[in-house]
Amino acid sequence: MLIRIVRMTFVPAQVPAFLALFHESENRIRQQPGCRHLELWQDVDTPATYCTYSHWEDAAALAAYRKSALFGEVWPATKRLFAAPPVAFSVTQAS
Repeated sequence: MLIRIVRMTFVPAQVPAFLALFHESENRIRQQPGCRHLELWQDVDTPATYCTYSHWEDAAALAAYRKSALFGEVWPATKRLFAAPPVAFSVTQAS
């Protein structure tokens, strides 16, 4: 399993637009092949900063999602709302 975390800082006035976009898309993202889990987290000290936390079967499943029409719709719309570049990384459980 691959865990993907994407930290995004938004222009404060754009947070409602991001939340609407996320809530419109979250179920479709969860239905993507290989997506096992998706959550949205909010930073307690910086309320305009959010993280998506998702579980994918493997790197290939995440890569396939990133090439999907859905990603091509959601990610550009999300990027337009940023106040700073996002930070994204993938991790696996250490043994």
